[in-house]
Amino acid sequence: MILLIFMLLPPSHLKVYDTPNDEGGSITIEWRLSPSETEREFRGYEIYRALTPQGPFEYVDFVMKGKNRYEDKGVKDNKPYYYKVVAVRDDERVESPVAGPGIASPQWFNTGRINVLIFTIIFGFFVIYYIKRAKRDKSLYIRKITGLDAIDDAVGRATEMGRPILFSFGLGALTDVVTIAALSILRRIARKAAEYEVRLIIPNYDPIVMAAAQETVKQAYTEAGRPDLYKENDIMFLTADQFGYAAGVDGIMIREKPGAIFFQGFFFAESLILAETGHSVGAIQIAGTTAITQLPFFIAACDYTMIGEEMYAASAYIDREPQLLGSIKGEDAAKLLIMIIIILTAVIGSIGFFIPQLSSIYEKIVSFFETS
Repeated sequence: MILLIFMLLPPSHLKVYDTPNDEGGSITIEWRLSPSETEREFRGYEIYRALTPQGPFEYVDFVMKGKNRYEDKGVKDNKPYYYKVVAVRDDERVESPVAGPGIASPQWFNTGRINVLIFTIIFGFFVIYYIKRAKRDKSLYIRKITGLDAIDDAVGRATEMGRPILFSFGLGALTDVVTIAALSILRRIARKAAEYEVRLIIPNYDPIVMAAAQETVKQAYTEAGRPDLYKENDIMFLTADQFGYAAGVDGIMIREKPGAIFFQGFFFAESLILAETGHSVGAIQIAGTTAITQLPFFIAACDYTMIGEEMYAASAYIDREPQLLGSIKGEDAAKLLIMIIIILTAVIGSIGFFIPQLSSIYEKIVSFFETS
């Protein structure tokens, strides 16, 4: 009996299986901890792998004591592997029986993300439904966005005053979604500028954005039937320096004194400098950005400010294309569903504090929405 107490015992019940819900190339090994783990000298376990039960076995990794699971991510798919786990105490080692084979393979779907699949199906249903509905009725309601409705008034005011229009993308790049959204707003402004025969000035921080703006304005002037009014030099590159760009735009404002100024894109600390200068020359200013830290400055210094997702809804709001319109309405319907679920879950969780039956329902709902 005394000898058994001091004998190093191996781990037992070794199991080898394909790691579930993965992309392949991984085998999971599990075992029952060695009874010798309680000894202070016990160090942990060594993992060995072979292509046949007889070996030769190669060393894979070391696992600290207390752990009974290991994922071997160094294997190839559709190939059998055998494993053994070796308990280590100082210089002593004892092996478990060989287990296997384990064959790695990729799974088509992660069953731990069923909740994501369900929401994807629901969201897709909403989007497709509203796209089909928008094709039948383009007057589908979207909440009024005052900043976009004021575009015509701003362009008209600049025309009446005999002053140009200034448009700025801020410091955003063409890879930014907000810059792409700003391009759709620019197209609407350029089309109106061509109709009213008013000059449009666009200083740029990024040369790629400048090229996109030139093409957008040129197309808008052509659609309006006034390609002769397009001036490529009015869409210029200033500098890629933050405050150098701000100083350059401010200089244009002071010299040209635009009647309408549009700040549409991503802005940083230069936002208040630009907005205050525009206010000082008496221009009507319409801003839009997803930079939440700069929104207070635009709200304080501009006449209209589009906040966050209003920028992303601009294309659908302006063009009323069924695909865009349906996508916006589908997103809103999905958000409404999520809000209802959150409210119901909160109510059930609060009442469940007093009613045990509801408490179990609350726990099931929460566990369903948790992602692995």
